[in-house]
Amino acid sequence: MQHAPHYLRDILLTAIAPMLWGTTYILTTQVLPPDRPYTAAVIRVLPAGLILLAWARSLPARGWWLKLCVLAALNIGIFQAFLFIAAYRLPGGLAAIFGALQPLITMALASFASRRSPGWRMIAVALLGLPGMAMLLWSPGMQWNLTGVLAAFAGVCCVSAGAFLVRRWQPPMSVIALTGWQCALGGFMLLPLALLLEPALPALSLQQIAGYSYLSGFGALLAYVLWIRGIQKLPLAASSSLALLSPVVATILGWAILDQKLAAPAMAGMGIVLLSVYLVQREAAKPVTTASNR
Repeated sequence: MQHAPHYLRDILLTAIAPMLWGTTYILTTQVLPPDRPYTAAVIRVLPAGLILLAWARSLPARGWWLKLCVLAALNIGIFQAFLFIAAYRLPGGLAAIFGALQPLITMALASFASRRSPGWRMIAVALLGLPGMAMLLWSPGMQWNLTGVLAAFAGVCCVSAGAFLVRRWQPPMSVIALTGWQCALGGFMLLPLALLLEPALPALSLQQIAGYSYLSGFGALLAYVLWIRGIQKLPLAASSSLALLSPVVATILGWAILDQKLAAPAMAGMGIVLLSVYLVQREAAKPVTTASNR
């Protein structure tokens, strides 16, 4: 068990990842060329993965290739595909609300594997994120689309299962190598979708080149390294609940930069989401703190 100061440091470092992901929406809508989601996904993860692999210079141990492909598919390839299907068929707020299910799904997987309940307090504070996210992002004009709903739910299930398996399998490689292989393999999985389903990129402006560079350097390379590291070091409930920070950051940026309205219910919802994240961290930290004080 790690000591409380180290636990707090791990939480803060891991939280940077979803906060960086929260900047993706405004970058995509305001800077990048439109209608090329799979191209953006490939540019986001594939160069980052190759850079990390060049840095790590590490091959997987024998017998780990299949598991790495499974992790890459769940955390990058399939997840990104479902993410964009949902984004095109659902309002952004409705798609993001499904993300509040991630802590609950990861807790369910961990409980099933260990045959131990996370406890009613942990379940209660994780459930608190659902109404908070709905208050933050819901609008009366939202329209449901069955394909979009199924894609959003499947995407959350994929990334939850990917986080669970990273923690359960504990691949015998550095976090740099593990992240690099997932991003690279996931990028190659997405590449055929980008080539077959989307037009070629137009001539890019310097602003768009900078946008893609940020998306890959910060939105993938840095963010995924911190996220995978956090999954390995933190309890699953703690790391997965931090994903709720992404729509919070996106909402704040929309208000600050795009002059989007932030009504009182949305502000209350934001407070509830942040409270849920804090309470989940506190509940997850209790065994760590107790063990360190013995």
